[in-house]
Amino acid sequence: MLRKLFLFLVSFAFVFSFGLANLAQAEQVVKVGVDTTFPPFEMEEHGKVVGFDVDLVNAIAKAEGFKVEWHTMDFQGLIPALQTGTIQMAVAGMTITPQRAQVVYFSKPYYHSGQSILVKKGSPIKDLADLKGKTVATKLGTTADIMLSKMKDIKVERFTNIDDAYNQLQNGGAQAVVFDNPVNINYAKTHKNVHTVGKLLTGEDYGIAVSKQHPKLLEKVNAGLEKIIKNGVYLKLYRKYFGDDNAGLITQ
Repeated sequence: MLRKLFLFLVSFAFVFSFGLANLAQAEQVVKVGVDTTFPPFEMEEHGKVVGFDVDLVNAIAKAEGFKVEWHTMDFQGLIPALQTGTIQMAVAGMTITPQRAQVVYFSKPYYHSGQSILVKKGSPIKDLADLKGKTVATKLGTTADIMLSKMKDIKVERFTNIDDAYNQLQNGGAQAVVFDNPVNINYAKTHKNVHTVGKLLTGEDYGIAVSKQHPKLLEKVNAGLEKIIKNGVYLKLYRKYFGDDNAGLITQ
């Protein structure tokens, strides 16, 4: 009888420990939301999510021993998805702001950015003051949108996809696009009839957003980011996407 009880307890312990191991493995898969209309940070090529942010998160996950499951969605839906638990993390060139930080955690900054003005070459627009009385296109719900909403005498046209804002500039429906400088620069590289003008309108830092239901995940993200900055992986990824332009580089 005691032998049977012993065997039962050993079997139960094995099954229980096996179940815990499977549970731990399942918990290592992190659902990450991403907006693939923000090149070169994230975009879709041949049905695959790629970009600086994507490589960055994958490197952090590798350093910290968890796996990533990508979920594409509109930028506007990322924070609500974090709040409802649909995803645990979000990366989309998201600026760290006090308002957003009230409802989600943010990692340490991983890119320095700011808003800039993109216009067609030959445009009389040279700086922010010249936007008065003009139609300006931008992406809905972004810090550029928030900034422009506070300005008077500017007609703002908002799009869920930044490519639509650029198209509006190209077809004459808008006289300028105000958006994140690295994305404007990236667009200007392949469209030689446009360029950025004036100084950066803001100074901003991008962070990885994490659900407030997962503080331990935030610790992992920050630890992983620190590791890849120290071991040179971050710099390698930065150079891959931004070359020798150090404007957005994080050094510590």
